[in-house]
Amino acid sequence: MSRKLNKASALAMAATVMTIVFSADGSGAAAQAAKADTAIQEPTPQASILITTPQAPAVVTEGTGPETDPVADALPLPVIPKAASLAAMVAAQPKVSDLSRELNCLAGAIYFESKSESLAGQLAVGRVVVARSKSGRFPDSYCGVVFQRSQFSFVRGASMPAIPKASKQWKNAVAIAQIAHSGAWKSPAEGALFFHAAYVSPGWRLTRLARVDNHVFYR
Repeated sequence: MSRKLNKASALAMAATVMTIVFSADGSGAAAQAAKADTAIQEPTPQASILITTPQAPAVVTEGTGPETDPVADALPLPVIPKAASLAAMVAAQPKVSDLSRELNCLAGAIYFESKSESLAGQLAVGRVVVARSKSGRFPDSYCGVVFQRSQFSFVRGASMPAIPKASKQWKNAVAIAQIAHSGAWKSPAEGALFFHAAYVSPGWRLTRLARVDNHVFYR
């Protein structure tokens, strides 16, 4: 009788161990898939400096912040002059003295993530923010997308660093933001929802669309 009980106990223990093993494998696969689905952008070189330099100011730039206007789709579309090239379209953009908060957030993301990239690279970054706002998987406003936790490395909680508004790089970012918002010029990575710097390999299990300058884009 004792021998039968011992055998039954051993079988029960083995079954318990197998259940734990299979449960752990399933949990790990699910966690991995979820992680890939919400993968974040790796910091660009300039964004890394902003995060690691203690002196970098963490002040709210005028017109930016976690508060949002109505959904991005409700923003009026700017009149974009037709042009033979993206550079010509940027040059033809009228100067805007007062951007909406939403377009400030979009331009800020373009500025901090890609101000040293080509215009095509900046547009690709801007179109990711636009695509996220329309995807149903992310917040439905540009500010919501940009300030979503742990998504963009330049964001400091509820603010972004100060921007020199008189700089040519900011003016380009504003023009690109308007073009990205209007959809007047498609990016080389149209439809992308994720990107990372080309010097890292995060191993995302996503569909790679293109490399544009120093960023790799995925959906």
